Amino acid sequence: MHALLHTYSWQELKHHPWRNAAAVVAVMLGVALAFSVQLINASALSEFSSAVSAVGGQPDLELRATQGRFDEAVFARVATHPDVAVASPVLEVATFAIGTAGQRVPLKVLGVDALVVAAVAPGLMPMPNKDADRMALFSPDTVFLNPAAQQALGQLVQLQNGQILQVAGTVAATGPALAVMDIGAAQQTFGAAGALGQLSRIDLRLRAGVDHAIFITSLALPPGVTAAEPGDAAQRVSNLSRAYRVNLTVLALVALFTGAFLVFSVLSLSVAKRAQQFALLGVLGLTGRERLQLVLAESLVLGGIGSLAGIALGTGLAALALQVLGGDLGGGYFAGVAPRLQWDGTAALVYGALGVAAAAVGGWWPARAAQRLPAAQTLKGLGADLGRESASWASWLLIALGLLLALAPPVLGIPLGAYLSVALLLVGGITALPWLIAALYDRLAPLLSHRLLPMLAIERARRVRQSAAVAVSGVVASLSLAVALTVMVASFRDSMVQWLDVVLPADLYVRSTTASAGMDALTLPPAFVQAVGQIPGVQRIATQRNRALLLDPGKPSVALIARQIGDPARSLPLVGQALPVPQGQIGIYVSEPMVDLYGARPGTTFAPLFKAFSPLAQAKPAQPAIFFVAGVWRDYARQFGAISME
Repeated sequence: MHALLHTYSWQELKHHPWRNAAAVVAVMLGVALAFSVQLINASALSEFSSAVSAVGGQPDLELRATQGRFDEAVFARVATHPDVAVASPVLEVATFAIGTAGQRVPLKVLGVDALVVAAVAPGLMPMPNKDADRMALFSPDTVFLNPAAQQALGQLVQLQNGQILQVAGTVAATGPALAVMDIGAAQQTFGAAGALGQLSRIDLRLRAGVDHAIFITSLALPPGVTAAEPGDAAQRVSNLSRAYRVNLTVLALVALFTGAFLVFSVLSLSVAKRAQQFALLGVLGLTGRERLQLVLAESLVLGGIGSLAGIALGTGLAALALQVLGGDLGGGYFAGVAPRLQWDGTAALVYGALGVAAAAVGGWWPARAAQRLPAAQTLKGLGADLGRESASWASWLLIALGLLLALAPPVLGIPLGAYLSVALLLVGGITALPWLIAALYDRLAPLLSHRLLPMLAIERARRVRQSAAVAVSGVVASLSLAVALTVMVASFRDSMVQWLDVVLPADLYVRSTTASAGMDALTLPPAFVQAVGQIPGVQRIATQRNRALLLDPGKPSVALIARQIGDPARSLPLVGQALPVPQGQIGIYVSEPMVDLYGARPGTTFAPLFKAFSPLAQAKPAQPAIFFVAGVWRDYARQFGAISME
């Protein structure tokens, strides 16, 4: 077999290099895109998990606020629980500092209890300098920097509000710029930002044998506080990036799908051209099984070359994307993380094998055609069929099944039915090509019977319609997918423009320069808002405030948007009609993902939102707020849900 590949098949490759190169390039692009997406996401998630582990340690449980922070009184009750071995309070503040070169440096400040933090998060244990005072651990206006912060800030930390903090030592935590200080000092330093008497989280180490679920129930946590496992943060970020990973991986599979059709088309035409040569080899002793193996080996060679080139190209693309765009391709999911490429040999083997398998699938039918060649008839020039025509009912069955799968619900949040639907529709359409060619040309033949050249072309296509179908199958596959993607992108673009016209109707928008992930509690001063409204030329101003709500520890946060809604049909891109809000209830309008992820259907009440709000201090107990889902609106900016309310 090796000798035939080296002599017989190699000659065919040399005579038609560009035709074979097209199939190799299609396989290469599919493998490269899929492998690069895998490398990018794996590298980013690994780096993010390392950063989370360095900052948060490895507690058994974390108690976090569903939005913002919670009262430190919760800590006193939790720390004295008999099942708790260690309770470490943490205050997180995201701010900016002035770097050594005068630039703004994003800085996360953690207030910790130095007496207990080492038991939960050793990387956050402050290590004073040799010349530092032994009480520096508890001194106000004193911080301990990790290596990234030391490099960017030096020995003095000047915050964006002008306050200066002294650097008394270091912490071992890796990742982006981080400063650690005593939790009491942190509450005092950032008291103006609402940190006084507040905590961001409590890290818990439980006693051996304690059941987490039973323990969480026994805590009876107040509204606004939720318990989470240590791995939930990485899982939430993984869920955030899943959409772009799935879409890009499916796009890679589309390229592999096209590559399989191109391999099929190239080898089918090659087998048809070499039919007499295969027949002669059969007469000389090459069995049908060996002919099948030879053509399959040719397809595996094409797939192997494409896969090797794809792995190399995918590695280069991943390295470039991580350097230029980051681990989320600019999506903002891995904020503050600068991942390094982590090459995975197992993933390379899997995606390389996927490319080879796609080429083998494309080469199977030409190989079967070579196996079935009738040697005597082919040597006489009586023609060799490329394969038996597939029954037309099979094509229509595939198309019907594809249409049904398009209506299937998602599986684990992924529209697998829709992806299979596209594949079945494409395969069904291509296998129906011989029947479609016959139906078309049977009607064209009488019209062109008096014109020689068109008649010859039509008659040849009619007589060998299987050959014509093979010749155009690769073009049909690639062109149909290209047209489908073009229509999809154009439709989304038009929908996006219409959506922007509704959600961004103003001429100018002003927001806090410090607004970013983790800083959504910062607001514009009321005096500033009033001053803007008095500027000449300003007809009307509308304010809006966004908060992140963690309704479920296992899911990403949703956005709570407080704004002036007025007429929801005009101010929101509603899907359907707005419902009247019952007396005594608060109307909310949810985005489409909220319906699927949380069951917030129009006409129902949404209890998780009430649980997310901290209770207000008041003399008499108030009636619990009831939130009524008055409508659903389309939101392209927040894929995991948003809630709008007055």
